[in-house]
Amino acid sequence: MNGTGNTHKRYGHGLVLGKFYPPHAGHHHLVRTAQARCERLTVLVCAASVESVPLADRVAWMREAHPGAEVVGAVDDIPVDLHDPAVWEAHMAVFRGAVPDPVDAVFTSEEYGTELARRFGAEEVCVDPARTRFPVSGTAVRADPAGCWQYLGPAVRAALARRVVVLGAESTGTTTLSQALAEHYRARGGVWAGTGWVAEYGRQYSEQKLAAARAADPAATWEDVSFTSEEFPLIARRQDEEEERAARTGSPVLFCDTDSFATGIWHERYVGGRNPEVERIAARQPRDLYLLTHHADVPFEDDGLRDGPHLRPWMTDRFSEELHRTGRRFLIVRGDRETRLKTAVAAVDELLDRGWHFTDPLPENR
Repeated sequence: MNGTGNTHKRYGHGLVLGKFYPPHAGHHHLVRTAQARCERLTVLVCAASVESVPLADRVAWMREAHPGAEVVGAVDDIPVDLHDPAVWEAHMAVFRGAVPDPVDAVFTSEEYGTELARRFGAEEVCVDPARTRFPVSGTAVRADPAGCWQYLGPAVRAALARRVVVLGAESTGTTTLSQALAEHYRARGGVWAGTGWVAEYGRQYSEQKLAAARAADPAATWEDVSFTSEEFPLIARRQDEEEERAARTGSPVLFCDTDSFATGIWHERYVGGRNPEVERIAARQPRDLYLLTHHADVPFEDDGLRDGPHLRPWMTDRFSEELHRTGRRFLIVRGDRETRLKTAVAAVDELLDRGWHFTDPLPENR
């Protein structure tokens, strides 16, 4: 039975099933509609092993977006054939294994909804099958995430945003370049107008330490401030938190003035040696491109939080060595401010032009 005509009928247990590869506004509209009409709603996320977005990520994204629903996941490596009863039964074995309780209504926007509901012994409820409310599909998102950005939720945006980190030694123009890049892409307008910029938390932390030192001794200078190894994981975690927050609300590209990976080099600079916890933190979130600001062509300026002009060549070398060692994609930028920005924009444009790669879902015979 098709439940399209009765928009007021309520159900006990509803089901929404999909790949959510990745989830978009149309999916969320479907789930919200089902939630409004069911006492209890299960969202079943089905992913094939060949697909490039892990099942666990999709389940987490849907749980975040719909905390009132029960979101479960299942691996379904069976190709779709809407005309083969044996294939249907194989799929249903997966579905029933993940959702063993009786289902009263299946909410769907897909052509297979009628048969899916019949096999669950449930009523079919069609929700915007023409996609007039949200003209988007998983296929469209995979083909052009930037073009579909407005239909993506915060968690998916954070996962897909291209993250570009500008890092370098003291007084080498990382803040200037990263802010200029963010302004350049905001000027494109449209979806790019929301391009984010993440400040260096370590600098804010340093300002607070200097202020605390001066509260105890008004004559204190930066030379009177010292760091312990335990402080650097705190800085790295906070840097990552700020980055993640910005990625969830920005455009398809995000610019960061340093990151948790760079915090490891600053640990060497102020404490000596590596900090394993900082390295673990830095490994959790991949970045797409690093721009290393060379110390040449930028005169050292002491702003009250710097004391190591002689260490700039060493730091440039250490950043380069660690970027190489860890296999991170990076580019060294040199020259005056205009040249650096031009070089950086070209590298970021190349990154964006490569687009996003999603492996194809399993073939479907409709």
